[in-house]
Amino acid sequence: MNKYEELLQDASDDNIRVYESFDLNGDSPSTIKIDGLYIDGNIALDKNLKTTAEKACVLAEELGHHYTSHGNIIDLTHVQSRKQEHQARFHGYNRLIGLCGIISAFKAGCQNTYEIAEHLHVTEDYFQQCINCYREKYGICTTVDNYVIYFIPNLTVGERI
Repeated sequence: MNKYEELLQDASDDNIRVYESFDLNGDSPSTIKIDGLYIDGNIALDKNLKTTAEKACVLAEELGHHYTSHGNIIDLTHVQSRKQEHQARFHGYNRLIGLCGIISAFKAGCQNTYEIAEHLHVTEDYFQQCINCYREKYGICTTVDNYVIYFIPNLTVGERI
Protein backbone atom coordinates (compact mmCIF):
# COMPACT_ATOMS: atom_id res chain seq x y z
CA MET A 1 0.00 0.00 0.00
CA ASN A 2 1.48 3.39 -0.98
CA LYS A 3 1.31 6.51 1.21
CA TYR A 4 -1.72 7.88 -0.60
CA GLU A 5 -3.62 4.63 -0.08
CA GLU A 6 -2.58 4.63 3.59
CA LEU A 7 -3.94 8.17 3.99
CA LEU A 8 -7.19 7.19 2.27
CA GLN A 9 -7.51 4.25 4.66
CA ASP A 10 -6.83 6.47 7.68
CA ALA A 11 -9.45 8.95 6.45
CA SER A 12 -11.95 6.14 6.04
CA ASP A 13 -11.15 4.78 9.51
CA ASP A 14 -11.89 8.25 10.93
CA ASN A 15 -15.15 8.54 8.92
CA ILE A 16 -13.74 11.27 6.70
CA ARG A 17 -15.01 11.15 3.14
CA VAL A 18 -12.50 11.87 0.38
CA TYR A 19 -13.78 13.01 -3.00
CA GLU A 20 -11.16 12.57 -5.69
CA SER A 21 -11.23 14.33 -9.05
CA PHE A 22 -13.24 17.30 -7.84
CA ASP A 23 -13.13 20.47 -9.96
CA LEU A 24 -11.93 23.00 -7.39
CA ASN A 25 -10.61 25.61 -9.79
CA GLY A 26 -13.17 25.63 -12.58
CA ASP A 27 -12.38 27.64 -15.67
CA SER A 28 -11.56 30.87 -13.87
CA PRO A 29 -8.09 32.31 -14.54
CA SER A 30 -7.63 33.02 -10.82
CA THR A 31 -4.08 33.28 -9.53
CA ILE A 32 -4.99 31.22 -6.47
CA LYS A 33 -4.98 27.50 -7.19
CA ILE A 34 -6.77 25.21 -4.76
CA ASP A 35 -5.57 21.61 -4.68
CA GLY A 36 -7.65 20.43 -1.74
CA LEU A 37 -10.43 21.56 0.55
CA TYR A 38 -11.62 20.31 3.94
CA ILE A 39 -15.15 20.97 5.16
CA ASP A 40 -16.81 19.20 8.09
CA GLY A 41 -15.38 15.71 7.68
CA ASN A 42 -15.22 15.89 3.88
CA ILE A 43 -12.12 16.36 1.74
CA ALA A 44 -12.19 17.29 -1.93
CA LEU A 45 -9.09 16.83 -4.08
CA ASP A 46 -8.69 18.74 -7.32
CA LYS A 47 -9.00 16.72 -10.50
CA ASN A 48 -5.70 18.10 -11.83
CA LEU A 49 -3.62 16.23 -9.24
CA LYS A 50 -2.00 13.56 -11.39
CA THR A 51 0.45 11.52 -9.34
CA THR A 52 -0.11 9.61 -6.13
CA ALA A 53 2.67 11.71 -4.60
CA GLU A 54 0.77 14.94 -5.40
CA LYS A 55 -2.46 13.48 -4.05
CA ALA A 56 -0.75 12.24 -0.88
CA CYS A 57 0.79 15.67 -0.19
CA VAL A 58 -2.55 17.43 -0.52
CA LEU A 59 -4.48 14.78 1.38
CA ALA A 60 -2.00 14.87 4.27
CA GLU A 61 -2.54 18.62 4.68
CA GLU A 62 -6.31 18.33 4.43
CA LEU A 63 -6.27 15.60 7.08
CA GLY A 64 -4.18 18.01 9.11
CA HIS A 65 -7.06 20.47 8.89
CA HIS A 66 -9.41 17.79 10.20
CA TYR A 67 -7.19 17.13 13.22
CA THR A 68 -5.95 20.66 13.98
CA SER A 69 -8.29 23.32 12.55
CA HIS A 70 -11.67 24.65 13.53
CA GLY A 71 -14.05 27.11 11.94
CA ASN A 72 -13.78 28.84 8.59
CA ILE A 73 -10.13 29.68 7.88
CA ILE A 74 -10.39 30.50 4.19
CA ASP A 75 -9.69 34.20 4.76
CA LEU A 76 -5.94 34.19 5.39
CA THR A 77 -5.86 37.89 6.21
CA HIS A 78 -6.73 36.81 9.77
CA VAL A 79 -3.75 35.79 11.91
CA GLN A 80 -5.64 32.89 13.50
CA SER A 81 -6.49 31.48 10.06
CA ARG A 82 -2.83 31.63 9.00
CA LYS A 83 -1.79 29.88 12.22
CA GLN A 84 -4.27 27.08 11.62
CA GLU A 85 -3.14 26.74 8.01
CA HIS A 86 0.46 26.43 9.23
CA GLN A 87 -0.54 23.80 11.82
CA ALA A 88 -2.31 21.72 9.19
CA ARG A 89 0.69 21.88 6.85
CA PHE A 90 3.06 20.99 9.67
CA HIS A 91 0.85 18.01 10.52
CA GLY A 92 1.10 16.88 6.90
CA TYR A 93 4.89 17.34 6.80
CA ASN A 94 5.32 15.29 9.94
CA ARG A 95 2.95 12.64 8.64
CA LEU A 96 4.60 12.16 5.24
CA ILE A 97 8.22 13.12 5.93
CA GLY A 98 9.16 13.78 9.53
CA LEU A 99 12.66 13.92 10.93
CA CYS A 100 12.87 10.12 10.86
CA GLY A 101 12.00 10.15 7.16
CA ILE A 102 14.92 12.48 6.49
CA ILE A 103 17.20 10.09 8.38
CA SER A 104 15.75 7.15 6.45
CA ALA A 105 16.60 8.89 3.17
CA PHE A 106 20.14 9.52 4.44
CA LYS A 107 20.53 5.84 5.36
CA ALA A 108 19.23 4.87 1.90
CA GLY A 109 22.02 6.91 0.31
CA CYS A 110 19.87 9.67 -1.17
CA GLN A 111 22.11 12.49 -2.43
CA ASN A 112 19.74 15.29 -3.47
CA THR A 113 16.20 16.58 -3.02
CA TYR A 114 14.90 14.63 -6.02
CA GLU A 115 16.18 11.34 -4.59
CA ILE A 116 14.92 12.15 -1.09
CA ALA A 117 11.46 13.10 -2.39
CA GLU A 118 11.32 9.89 -4.44
CA HIS A 119 12.40 7.84 -1.42
CA LEU A 120 9.69 9.46 0.72
CA HIS A 121 7.03 9.34 -2.05
CA VAL A 122 6.36 13.08 -1.98
CA THR A 123 6.90 15.83 -4.54
CA GLU A 124 10.16 17.78 -4.57
CA ASP A 125 8.27 21.02 -3.96
CA TYR A 126 6.47 19.57 -0.94
CA PHE A 127 9.76 18.24 0.44
CA GLN A 128 11.42 21.65 0.05
CA GLN A 129 8.49 23.38 1.76
CA CYS A 130 8.83 20.88 4.61
CA ILE A 131 12.56 21.62 4.98
CA ASN A 132 11.84 25.36 5.02
CA CYS A 133 9.25 24.82 7.74
CA TYR A 134 11.62 22.63 9.78
CA ARG A 135 14.35 25.25 9.36
CA GLU A 136 12.00 27.85 10.87
CA LYS A 137 11.13 25.56 13.77
CA TYR A 138 14.51 23.97 14.57
CA GLY A 139 16.97 26.59 13.33
CA ILE A 140 20.44 25.39 12.35
CA CYS A 141 20.00 21.77 13.38
CA THR A 142 18.20 19.24 15.55
CA THR A 143 19.10 15.86 17.00
CA VAL A 144 17.16 12.62 16.68
CA ASP A 145 18.61 9.55 18.39
CA ASN A 146 22.22 9.34 17.16
CA TYR A 147 21.73 11.66 14.19
CA VAL A 148 22.11 15.39 13.73
CA ILE A 149 20.02 16.94 10.97
CA TYR A 150 21.44 20.25 9.73
CA PHE A 151 19.07 22.62 7.94
CA ILE A 152 21.52 25.49 7.49
CA PRO A 153 23.28 26.11 5.17
CA ASN A 154 21.94 23.01 3.37
CA LEU A 155 20.17 19.85 4.42
CA THR A 156 22.76 17.42 5.78
CA VAL A 157 22.50 14.46 8.12
CA GLY A 158 25.36 13.30 10.28
CA GLU A 159 25.65 10.31 12.54
CA ARG A 160 26.94 11.02 16.04
CA ILE A 161 29.70 8.80 17.31
